Amino acid sequence: MPVTTGKYGPLVGAIDEGTSSARFLVFAAHTREVVASHQIEITNTYPQEGWVEQDPNEILTAVKDCINKVSQILQSEEVELSDIVAVGITNQRETTVVWDAITGEPLHNAVVWLDMRTTSTVDAILETVPSKSLNYLKPVCGLPISPYFSALKLRWLIENVPKVRQAIDDKRCCVGTVDTWLIWNLTGGKDGGIRITDVTNASRTMLMNIETLQWDPMLCRFFKIPMDLLPEIRSSSEIYGSIANGVLKGVPISGCLGDQQSALLGQMCFERGQAKSTYGTGCFLLYNTGTARIESTHGLITTVAYQMGKKAAPVYALEGSVAVAGAALGWLRDNINILQSMSEIESLAGGVGSTGDVYFVPAFSGLYAPYWQQDARGIISGITDETTKGHIIRAALEAVCFQIRDILEAMSKDCGLQLTRLQVDGGMTANNLLMQTQADLVGISVMRPLMAETTALGAAMAAGSAEGIEVWDLNNIQPAPCDIFNPLVTEDERDDRYSKWKMAVERSFGWETSQVRCDDR
Repeated sequence: MPVTTGKYGPLVGAIDEGTSSARFLVFAAHTREVVASHQIEITNTYPQEGWVEQDPNEILTAVKDCINKVSQILQSEEVELSDIVAVGITNQRETTVVWDAITGEPLHNAVVWLDMRTTSTVDAILETVPSKSLNYLKPVCGLPISPYFSALKLRWLIENVPKVRQAIDDKRCCVGTVDTWLIWNLTGGKDGGIRITDVTNASRTMLMNIETLQWDPMLCRFFKIPMDLLPEIRSSSEIYGSIANGVLKGVPISGCLGDQQSALLGQMCFERGQAKSTYGTGCFLLYNTGTARIESTHGLITTVAYQMGKKAAPVYALEGSVAVAGAALGWLRDNINILQSMSEIESLAGGVGSTGDVYFVPAFSGLYAPYWQQDARGIISGITDETTKGHIIRAALEAVCFQIRDILEAMSKDCGLQLTRLQVDGGMTANNLLMQTQADLVGISVMRPLMAETTALGAAMAAGSAEGIEVWDLNNIQPAPCDIFNPLVTEDERDDRYSKWKMAVERSFGWETSQVRCDDR
């Protein structure tokens, strides 16, 4: 176990690479205090309708720049960089990267989790499976057949990008999710980088067997993915290797989780029956089911929550994913121009008192859990001549809350348990109106931690508690102080508003009937 004598004691770094930004944070292991942090935005590009891409080199450069900036901040405060004893990584999940093992250069832009270009591929696959069932593979991988997950993105890249096919033929193609890309580069890249992923990220690919926690030959054959392309699967908390270059050269990388699983850990949802919801570009609710794998019959997915060491038993979760949460407000700002900045949201939405019976279903690229309707598209219903931009903005906030209620109801049916409180995190939770509305529309207390960086905290906890690091004791952590939002509306009002939401959702189904076009680039 490393020994440090700095003013904060041992420090643990966390790389938090999300959909909209990359960040590096440094935590004091003994207090969970954020000692320093830096953030850089990541650019999304949209080559066609429904396509979302990012530049893998931009992601890597942003991460390195954040590390360098935080190092400068620490040194300016007379904190020794040698006090950083480990680094953990948490990342946007499902986003798929392909690169050349010899040159280290990407062979294509990263295909982001939100991307829907494989919708037509899903349709073709469903024609070949019994009853055209989306759930055909769920007993093996825990996931429905959907453009959301990595296998179909990787299949598209192999079939449509000549450089990828050539690299496979030449035995020089590497593939992985964002965690694999970062760890490979940080541990040396083309000069000996380690090509691994962890069980939480692997569980989002549709290629890992949810029971064995290994790549499944049948799944790889089903999606026509050569198994030798895939990285080694490791636990969420162990020393994978060390940073090869830069200001943190020699520091072990010892924690890795997908961002939503990392937030579950950071919220200290260690016990079966605990749940958290993260509000960001999308919205993700995870419910800890312990060491039991529960197969949902109500539209949720089975995923690995974490595995805290090589020999530790994996912990599983049920998850409901909402594709569009904060992204709907970005759309109102950037596409419709009824917002100047995100800072206006709470005042404009709060100024109208209600939505005026307006309902906004932001199904821009279909609906995820519990509906799994690829053909759904966004609608705004209930508009009258008295509707203002404030009503529409408030309806966008309520849409987030209604989608969380959809997931909570499905979880209750699957598990037979009713949550009594919901722990929340993510950038949108700074909006008090959203948090109060969430409590009102689900009818339970909403707990918002005063320390907002729970996703990065989870990665730091995994890294700091790893065997050989052991500066973070997960068995002796006090609950974080929280703001509490209690429901203020009646059950009748809550249910009446929810029934109208369900009417609006049904109206969004069946809009997209054309096939997504693939161009050979």
